[in-house]
Amino acid sequence: RAPTPLQRDLGARIASADPTASMAEDGAGASSGGLRVVGVGDVGGEVHDPVDAKARTAAEGILADVRAQGMGAVLRHATRLGDLEDAAAKHIYTRDDLKEAYDALDSAEQQLLVRTAERVRFFAAAQRDAVTDIEVPIPGGVAGHRVAPVAAAGCYAPGGRYPLPSSVIMTAVTARAAGVPAVWVASPRPAPATLAAAHVAEADGLLAVGGAQAIGALAYGVEGIPKVDVIVGPGNKWVTAAKSLVAGVCAIDMLAGPSEVLVIVDDSADADTVAADLLAQAEHDTEARPILVSTSDTMIGEVNAKIAQRLSELPTAETAREAVAKGFAVKVADVGEAVRVSDQIAPEHLEVQTVDARAVGLNCTNYGALFVGSLAAEVLGDYGAGPNHVLPTGGTARYCGGLSVNTFLRVRTFMELTDAAAAQETVRDAVALARVEGLEGHARAAECRLAAADAEDGNAAKRRRV
Repeated sequence: RAPTPLQRDLGARIASADPTASMAEDGAGASSGGLRVVGVGDVGGEVHDPVDAKARTAAEGILADVRAQGMGAVLRHATRLGDLEDAAAKHIYTRDDLKEAYDALDSAEQQLLVRTAERVRFFAAAQRDAVTDIEVPIPGGVAGHRVAPVAAAGCYAPGGRYPLPSSVIMTAVTARAAGVPAVWVASPRPAPATLAAAHVAEADGLLAVGGAQAIGALAYGVEGIPKVDVIVGPGNKWVTAAKSLVAGVCAIDMLAGPSEVLVIVDDSADADTVAADLLAQAEHDTEARPILVSTSDTMIGEVNAKIAQRLSELPTAETAREAVAKGFAVKVADVGEAVRVSDQIAPEHLEVQTVDARAVGLNCTNYGALFVGSLAAEVLGDYGAGPNHVLPTGGTARYCGGLSVNTFLRVRTFMELTDAAAAQETVRDAVALARVEGLEGHARAAECRLAAADAEDGNAAKRRRV
């Protein structure tokens, strides 16, 4: 199917070197500082490549240097790109350093981090308890699986426009809840709250470096930093590109793009609250996507008026205004059509502020995280109500979920056969299927497990083929 104008524009903005590129045709609302209004038919559901081509090329060079030269390359690139003042600057924070940063905070900020971590830990622990070992009978024995954590995890937390101690908590606390023995954080130019959050999350240490050089240090292991089995956490386009390149050397959680929120509303919603929620995402980044899906033209107009009003006094308005200009609103015929539009977009964050919001939310299938009712603000998810805030973007929620303890776990299967007689049908089937596939070595290995009479029949058949 040919792409819609909206699809073409969204794809062009992702691929464009100019991040301020806008849609070819503005809808109502854009000129007044609110969301442009588009038709249902203009809404696409394509999944776009989240990896920027130029960033991938740059990341390839940095990763090659780190792999060949270790910490020296990490420090050289970190200094060149502004993570560190020079190669002699402090770049590894130990457990003692992290505790010192925590102790230096005032009591209110300490307790804020502790309470947030406790809520995230509680939810993650419940997730871990839901993933259990199993053992079931099979002919001739038993089979099952065992669940175990990876040995080491790397948790990336952005350190750009704003410090994000919440991302440290979301990633490192979840890794610990999964049972990971070694947990390292990487974050460039860490603020005191970021270092303290790493202490609260029980991280083993923090690498004060960002970008592709941090991802390389975690993936390959460098002096003072262990090679990890999985790298998680959000980051900029260079982090995303580097994660795409090391996937296979280690596991990664996902390739995340700009943040998104989609809010489904009807006439029962409070326009000012909806506007506030849309702007909360818009202030993340100029490429963030605030999306409104409404059964009411009147509500779209009221929300846009409130967006304009709030932008006039929001300290982060410069960033948020650009994001709003790239977002959109969709008028739908009814709540059922709203659900279909939302599922087509598969947003990172989905808020439902309608009559019977729970029933509407349960009908939605594609999203990273769902927030039901006007009280369940997406920002509460950002800041540690319990569920994780590291979530799939760019339509990828159609096939993957957000960060959880499962990201750090391995499910290993096993079987044990002790009753040869009871296993004979399975053995005979394995012999036969191997020969259907033309793999005689497989067949003969299975024949070693045949009972005497069946084995003689198999030997005779084998001699006939020879």
